[in-house]
Formats: sequence, structure tokens, C-alpha cells
Amino acid sequence: MKRHVIRNGAAGLIGAALVLSGCFGQGQGEDIGLQGQGQEQSAGMENGGTRGSGAENGTETGDGSESRGGTGALEEVTVILDYVANTNHTGMYVALDQGYYEEEGLQVRIIEPTEGATATLIAVGKGDFGISYQEDVTIALTSADPLPIKAIAAIIQHNTSGFATYEGKEIESPRDFEGKVYAGWGGPGEEAVLKAVMAQDQGDFSKLTMVISDGSGFEALKDKADIMWFFEGWDNMKCRLNEFPIRYTPVRDLDERLDYYTPVIIASDRTLAEKPDVVRRFLAATAKGYEYAIDYPGESAQILHRYAPDYSLELLTMSQEYLASKYMEDTDRWGVMKAQVWDNYTEFMAEYGVIGRTVEAQQCFTNEFLP
Repeated sequence: MKRHVIRNGAAGLIGAALVLSGCFGQGQGEDIGLQGQGQEQSAGMENGGTRGSGAENGTETGDGSESRGGTGALEEVTVILDYVANTNHTGMYVALDQGYYEEEGLQVRIIEPTEGATATLIAVGKGDFGISYQEDVTIALTSADPLPIKAIAAIIQHNTSGFATYEGKEIESPRDFEGKVYAGWGGPGEEAVLKAVMAQDQGDFSKLTMVISDGSGFEALKDKADIMWFFEGWDNMKCRLNEFPIRYTPVRDLDERLDYYTPVIIASDRTLAEKPDVVRRFLAATAKGYEYAIDYPGESAQILHRYAPDYSLELLTMSQEYLASKYMEDTDRWGVMKAQVWDNYTEFMAEYGVIGRTVEAQQCFTNEFLP
């Protein structure tokens, strides 16, 4: 998966290029080389989904246009993903496939972004809801031209990303990054995190070489790079499937402030103010979808596979089984967020120069619309 780099101001956001996400929040380290437009995917026709015609600034991946009840007008809702469909999004595809959105009176289309950052597209009204990240929301709200957006649900409760190295290279801690090559995606917080974790481990960041990944995936760790940012629920599963040995260190184990929300669901301030009932109904159905994914990971992987057939069912199942315990880890309410998590990462980004000023947590997120 990939992520849009957020620049300062809305104008810069619209022109931002697709780059790898920091989530399996997150994005996926193996897909760094894929840039540009998303690919159209099947929409699970076996269970009543129909392939849509696409939408402005996005490529359609699912359309729950047929009401299971057969009567009554459904309210149209558009969701813009952060990249292509993957197991971060399973709950929404389950809700679409199982008719949960229809039960709430919603006709939901799920599309992929094809230009600009999802946060910008949501801010300017190209979609009702979007998939983004705590980092992007904070940067958007502290830019010179702040975007009118807010996070309304955390898809995963903890940051499940970290640094991966090839097991045979004997890189045991960030201090050992000295003299090595890091292949990444060039995100705004990437350098800051590396500087921080190396400094805290008495390492010298200036001795680390940073390059943009060529997209060759985990195999690059053998001879093209020494360190990559992986997402445990995806990249690590790919390595396991291919019997590729890695040493993996979660970033949240290196600095507790790095345990931020990635990914999150966002909406514009206008949507929250003008359509609060739609927001509540959308989140109610979405929560039900993620609860299903938690209880039935195998079945959920099969559902997602109909919408994302380019991935092997084995990979999706492994990833889904991993994430089933992460969606609601340490909470009994899907989607809920804590102010301390937002404040901690905001403090980190300000300390390391990712943002020029801080922003209060309540300006960044709300739990008001969660079921």
C-alpha cells in the first residue's frame, strides 16, 4: 500500500505524488515502486456487489448499489482509500458485502485515489470519508493553509510498523544503522523517526545513507539496502510466505510516542456538521464489519479477495489473522481514540521539526460519532 505525502498547504497537497505509506497504516514496504493511479478491481459480484463506473479523482473498487431489502432510496456515500484495497480496509468490504451499509440506508462506493492526497480530496468534497493517518491529519492541521478535516475512527489501535533488516546482516539496534543504507519512501516524518531512534540509541544519523526504494520489495534487503520500514501485518507476512528471514523491531518499542494511529478514517468538518446522522450510520455499519473481521478472519479474507483478487488468498488470510487481534487491541469499542496518543505524536513531530507548531488533540479527532 502507499501513501500520499502531505506538503504544506492545500495547494501542495493536491499536487502530492503517491508514495509509500508509513502503516500498514499502514502502507507496504514492498510496494514502494508503484506510483500513480490505482487499479480497478472486482467488486465481489457473487454477493450482490456491482462494479461501478469510477468517480472523479478515484478508481472504483466496490459499490453496494443493490438494496437487499429491495425498497427505499439509499443515501450515496463515497469512501476514498489511501491506496488499493487491503486488509486495513477489510471491515468496510465486509460491511459492503454483507449488506450492513444497506441496513443503515447507505449506498457506499469505495474508490482508490488517483491524484492528490486523500486528505485533500476529502477536504474539498470529492468524497465523504477517507482513509488517512494520524501523521497526515496532524500535518494537514498545522500547515500554513490548514485543511478542514478530522479523524473519526482508528482502524487499528496500535502502530504495527517497524524497521526490518535481513537476518544475516546482524543489525541489532538503531545504533547499528550507522554506515548502512535505508531504503524508504521519503515521507515527512520518516527522517525524523530515524534521527530520533538512532540518537536515543547513541547512534549518529549522519552516518546513515537514505535512498528512495526502487520497488523491488523485501528482496532488496539482501544486496540493495540494509534497512526498510515494514508493516507487520503485510510485509512480514510476505517474508514469511517466501521464507525470507528478517529481524524486525516495532517502532513503538523504540519510542512510546511512535505508537500512533495508522490508519484512521477521516471526514471533512462540513460533512460532520451537515450530515452527522450519515456519519453515525456509516460508522455503525463499519464497526460491525470490523467486528465480523475479528470474529471470522478466514471468511473475511475470502470476502476481501473478491475485491482485491491480485493478492493471493493465502497472503490475505495470514494478514487477516494477524490483524484480527489488532483492530480492537486493548479496547472494547472499535474505532475509539485517545487524546494522549495524539498529543504524544504531535509532541514528537514538533520536537523533530516535522511540524512548525502543535495542535490540540480535540482539533484532530473525535469519538462523537462512534457506535
